Amino acid sequence: MTTEFKLKAGNNKVSSIIIDHHHQKLKASSHKGRHADVDYSKKASTATGQTFNFLSALGDVAFAYAGHNVVLEIQATIPSTPDKPSKKPMWQGVVLAYIVVAICYLPVAFIGYYIFGNAVDDNILITLEKPRWLIAMANIFVVVHVIGSYQIYAMPVFDMLETFLVKKLRFRPGLPLRLIARSLYVVFTTLVGIAVPFFGGLLGFFGGFAFAPTTYYLPCILWLKIKKPKTFSLSWFFITWCCIIVGVLLTVFAPIGGLRSIIVNASTYKFFS
Repeated sequence: MTTEFKLKAGNNKVSSIIIDHHHQKLKASSHKGRHADVDYSKKASTATGQTFNFLSALGDVAFAYAGHNVVLEIQATIPSTPDKPSKKPMWQGVVLAYIVVAICYLPVAFIGYYIFGNAVDDNILITLEKPRWLIAMANIFVVVHVIGSYQIYAMPVFDMLETFLVKKLRFRPGLPLRLIARSLYVVFTTLVGIAVPFFGGLLGFFGGFAFAPTTYYLPCILWLKIKKPKTFSLSWFFITWCCIIVGVLLTVFAPIGGLRSIIVNASTYKFFS
């Protein structure tokens, strides 16, 4: 079995798990159909509030389609030769990833809004009520999904952390250091994730502040520097520079919307709730 086939098989397994857990959400939310008092009006009553909510939502979208900050880390694990460069299976994996994300998120967004309206929570599993066994199954799929994706996202952080400990603090490299450092990092991030109650606001903030640059315009700038395409060509302007402009706008405005959402709702937050 080739490495490429293994990667595709692994991607298909992970994809099926993610799709299944999102479909469990849909089944649970449609168990009783649309709520009788469902409200489709905007949450904010003022134009200012609606604008900031829109900006925060853009950050949520950027967060959902993020992941480019670990692309090079993933591609580095794929064997590459002049005859079979790693960019080919990597491109196939990226296309598959975007399709899976769309399949997972769009049905949940549309059907969830249809059933619950603007009363849906940032985490839709909190909004669901029945059947309990289906909600429990959906949460189990979330755990499986997070365990897999966490390792990928945290790998660059692990590498930087261990490099700092070895080179700056003169710790001896090895399994004990790796086990302790990574475990402490996981425990710390888990406690922060459990304690912080403003889930939706953080998604909008970090989606624009952290993920929009690595997803939209930094890769485009690097591509322009390396490839040097013809000025005013299709790939130069309509694709590359449009992504750069959109990415910069997201980086500037989405964190503002997310931060404003956190500040406005701060009075209702309860840590570890």
